[in-house]
Amino acid sequence: MVNSRLSGLRDREPADRRRLVAESAGIDEDVLAPLEPADGLTVAQADHLIENVIGVIGIPVGVATNFTIDDRDYLIPMATEEPSVVAAASNAARMARGHGGFRTSTTGTVMIAQIQVVDVVDPEGARARILEAREELLAMANAQDPVLVSLGGGAIDVSVRVLATATGAHVVAHLHVDVRDAMGANAVNTMAEAVAPRVSEISGGRALLRILSNKADLRITRARAVFDAELLGGAEVVRDIAHASAFATADPYRAATHNKGIMNGITAVVLATGNDTRAVESGAHSHAVRDGRYSALSRFEVGADGHLVGTLELPLAVGLVGGATRAHPVAQAAVKLLGVQTATELAAVIAAVGLAQNLAALRALAAEGIQRGHMALHARTIAASAGARSDEIGQVAQRIVADGRIRIEHAQAVLEELRSAR
Repeated sequence: MVNSRLSGLRDREPADRRRLVAESAGIDEDVLAPLEPADGLTVAQADHLIENVIGVIGIPVGVATNFTIDDRDYLIPMATEEPSVVAAASNAARMARGHGGFRTSTTGTVMIAQIQVVDVVDPEGARARILEAREELLAMANAQDPVLVSLGGGAIDVSVRVLATATGAHVVAHLHVDVRDAMGANAVNTMAEAVAPRVSEISGGRALLRILSNKADLRITRARAVFDAELLGGAEVVRDIAHASAFATADPYRAATHNKGIMNGITAVVLATGNDTRAVESGAHSHAVRDGRYSALSRFEVGADGHLVGTLELPLAVGLVGGATRAHPVAQAAVKLLGVQTATELAAVIAAVGLAQNLAALRALAAEGIQRGHMALHARTIAASAGARSDEIGQVAQRIVADGRIRIEHAQAVLEELRSAR
């Protein structure tokens, strides 16, 4: 059984943290060896992932603690360069832990491939003819990926839209494909390209674009949690967080920053597990504008018992097979640490982290202002930037926080003072 309640983890050295995290996750410590730069992604490996490789860039990988999701504890790897993100998610998870942690649900693992058809004389007639050929088109699509079909996935439906555009009416056919534990881009793109000639023939037009949509609204994941009022800071803080949530729901200017806070958590887990951050982000923001106006992806309400109820809903097209998830050694280690078995379970974890991250940011805003906690954690980065060695960073960071001057020039002055006193 995984135990995600690891207090004092931040006070240990990285190697000791890895040992303790591996022990708590019930995995061999060697599984996390790729998290050491020398054992991580090599330039030679990178050269097989993208083009024109000249090197690799390191991003810190932290572990979020305290998470209970659907009655199971998780230690969650997060790749991010931003201070306070991992600590904030862990703290928010602690506030939900006493109320059962996070609950999730999903609509499934269906992705959409689009086939755009232009130069159609009778768009509505073409739409009807394509729908009449549904079974034929599904059979053609599924012939492209018998392995996916054998796993219970494959093309399951066809829908067609007639879209008014600046260049006339376009007929747009959608293939609905259950991609199971894959993100699905390769599978659905292959199917779309295979059936496009037949769609052109049926419609009497010319197939142009044949590609998946990142508006993955048939692959929605939802997360819910109750956050303890006392741990949040009392009834007034709970009410103010609800007010902040209402502000983000009503105002797109606030919603953009509100959703950025959600994505701080989501993108960090997506990146750590080797998934496509851009696909997930575009899907999330398209969902935020689904009603015609950009709005918050989450909602926070005061429950009947005075505790704070948080909910989050967004598309999450993530996978455990293919791509960097299988080719990147750090991503492999992250997935093993998580212990997730399906793409649906991975999406549930990611959504829970997004909700926790969002709650932490709203609490900071409502209770004390975002800069106080954020800058205190940022102080270590400032100290390092000022030239402090590893054995000096803690002292410098503590001093500039106490002075209330978390700036690089002050850190340099403090560092010079410390060294002069030796």
